[in-house]
Amino acid sequence: MFKRVLIANRGEIAVRIIRALREMGIESVAVYSTADRDSLFVKLADIAVCIGGPQPADSYLNIQNIVSAAVLSGADAIHPGFGFLSENAEFARVCAECGVIFIGPEAKTIELMGNKSNARSTMKKHGVPVVPGSNQSIKNIDAALEIADQIGYPVMLKAAAGGGGKGIRAIKDREDLIKKFPDAQRETKLSFDDDDMYIEKIIQSPKHVEVQVMGDSAGNILAFPERDCSLQRGHQKMVEESPCPLINPSEREYLMSVAAKAAKAINYLNTGTFEFLMDDQHHFYFMEMNTRLQVEHPITEMVTGIDLVKMQICVASGEKISLKQSDIKIHGTAIECRINSEDPVHNFLPQAGKIKSVHFPLGCPGARVDSAIENGSTIPPFYDSMIAKLIAHGSNRKEALAIMDRMLDEMSLVGVKSNLDFQQRLLHSPAVIKGNTTTDYIEKEFLPYWQAQLAEEKVG
Repeated sequence: MFKRVLIANRGEIAVRIIRALREMGIESVAVYSTADRDSLFVKLADIAVCIGGPQPADSYLNIQNIVSAAVLSGADAIHPGFGFLSENAEFARVCAECGVIFIGPEAKTIELMGNKSNARSTMKKHGVPVVPGSNQSIKNIDAALEIADQIGYPVMLKAAAGGGGKGIRAIKDREDLIKKFPDAQRETKLSFDDDDMYIEKIIQSPKHVEVQVMGDSAGNILAFPERDCSLQRGHQKMVEESPCPLINPSEREYLMSVAAKAAKAINYLNTGTFEFLMDDQHHFYFMEMNTRLQVEHPITEMVTGIDLVKMQICVASGEKISLKQSDIKIHGTAIECRINSEDPVHNFLPQAGKIKSVHFPLGCPGARVDSAIENGSTIPPFYDSMIAKLIAHGSNRKEALAIMDRMLDEMSLVGVKSNLDFQQRLLHSPAVIKGNTTTDYIEKEFLPYWQAQLAEEKVG
């Protein structure tokens, strides 16, 4: 087992990993930018190393500085968390070259599955159902038009090497594609230094479901119960739950078996997530794979009772997975709400500033909060605006929703605007209560309703 692990990340995921390491008796090394000098994760770590200025390129995306910090601090391994360099094959490769273990899949796997076009081809080769679309990367508008004409509109234009909603455009017809392609390609180049695109058929009003997998060096693979991540805005997840309320046991077994088969086919090591779209006939289509820990991993932990971060660390140290697939059971329902420092009234504009006071709703069974925020914390303008993840776990979905409603009502935040009220109103909507929401629900149905409510309250 490792003696010391460096966390190549910040915020709540850095705190989450540091706490797991401490419980395992492993020393932690935090790396931080000058903007994060006084952050909670820096205070909690056994060792803390400043690696650069506030801009991500100077610190959390600086491979040389991070690996140097690992070597100089005597770290055995690096945990990348999520975001930043977590899906960067070059980072994983440099770690290996410097004798530091990367807690994640091998660089070649990150490259294979990180390119959406290559990932689609690989999954199709191994019998995993995929959304109809391009079988190779698209480099210009002529190729894009040819593919779109073949599969039929509407289509989704995406960055081949992308994620996080960058480079994504919904295309309704040829004229729309001609208009949007250059802008999407420019955004892709700026975000990923790669302007390859790909196109896939739009599955109308789908559910977004995903399956977490874990693989060890002996070839053992575990698949975990699905997560429903359909409540999104701008391709960004806002609320997640496990299990999906519309998926029955036989469908769940099928979906988990498909994910396990796919992971085994590519000799997957450590954790990752297969993302699928589910249409109204409950057909599943592979969309992409995230070769890292997911933001929403806590809900899987809550319904299975398995600590995924600790399992990641054990697998990376060379240990075999001791659990069998039959050991993975669902216990109740878990729901996660992402609380962000943003202003929903003004198009969810990110809010930077100082947290004057914060109260988290802790102290009762089924209530978990993952956060790096405390009284006096500063939300810098350089990174994502997440304040906390509220996680509710109940013996059934009704109970989990009640716990989450109480948590949202009880949490208070002074100093910056947040989406707390928006999240609570969202959970009160009939469609969310029923569990039949799709990926376009927030933007097409709930947002207009919510905005109308606010207008009425302002007049009143």
